[in-house]
Amino acid sequence: MANTMLHQTVGTLQLLSDSGTHCKVGNNSVRLLPKGFKVEVGFSERGTYSSGQRKFRVIQASASQTSVADPVLSPSNNGTHESRKKSNEAALILIRHGESLWNEKNLFTGCVDVPLTKKGVEEAIEAGKRISNIPVDMIYTSALIRAQMTAMLAMTQHRRKKVPIIMHDESEQARAWSQIYSEDTIKQSIPVIAAWQLNERMYGELQGLNKQETADRFGKEKVHEWRRSYDIPPPNGESLEMCAQRAVAYFKDNIEPQLLSGKNVMIAAHGNSLRSIIMYLDKLTSQEVISLELSTGIPMLYIFKEGKFIRRGSPVAPTEAGVYAYTRRLAQYRQKLDEMLH
Repeated sequence: MANTMLHQTVGTLQLLSDSGTHCKVGNNSVRLLPKGFKVEVGFSERGTYSSGQRKFRVIQASASQTSVADPVLSPSNNGTHESRKKSNEAALILIRHGESLWNEKNLFTGCVDVPLTKKGVEEAIEAGKRISNIPVDMIYTSALIRAQMTAMLAMTQHRRKKVPIIMHDESEQARAWSQIYSEDTIKQSIPVIAAWQLNERMYGELQGLNKQETADRFGKEKVHEWRRSYDIPPPNGESLEMCAQRAVAYFKDNIEPQLLSGKNVMIAAHGNSLRSIIMYLDKLTSQEVISLELSTGIPMLYIFKEGKFIRRGSPVAPTEAGVYAYTRRLAQYRQKLDEMLH
């Protein structure tokens, strides 16, 4: 049974040289490795495997797998089965990107890749301050730079001071060239997965048009219908329903399993892709979701526990205690951060 559990948890090992491979599994060092390099191995009762004389540990996260566990949250050496059961509680942070250059110009942006304004940078930094006491093990962003800038800038404010690292999994060469060869560095890194499925709704022929210019060209009522209906797309674009189909499917297939395993996840994305995910999390109707508005740069916290998502609002100064108070695990994390950093 121990062999089976370890195989399911670790998955595959990366072949590092002709002289052999090595993987050590313990309470504080469980890792998942990339799909790209697979070596079938057997595990002993102690959870170790080695081949040859030399031992290496080079680890890279991939789009569907996780990094090392945060030692602040890892169970102690005396940790029991009860400690591992509690790891099913996880934090989920959603952040809509800060103001972009086209937001500032009041243009339909959609999937056009536009960076943040100075205000957007400041919003991202402020968002990071609000979540600076919440553990983050994995970050997911859209493929668009404004979401990625927001995630990176937010993490500069985190008290844990881990470094977000974008994973390049598009080819074998990209995976090989982005390997990290220091175990200490790996422990201080957070994998960042970029996925087009989390992109903003694609606005088709509206992209790049000013809102007033759009009304003049297509008519005010028609533009309102495209913007505020659930299932009517703009010309050659996506409806909110179509955006939801891809964003929610990606969330279910790739992000929810991470939460189920106890990983704390941050998603930096866009108004419509996040509205779609919130529709799923809060079980909103199609009529409820079209009236849902998300401000730029304001994080929203959920707790995933016992298979349910509990919305906790946005952590911010006077109300922070109320946001954290519901879960002992986050309170302990905050206390350990205080002890470590003071």
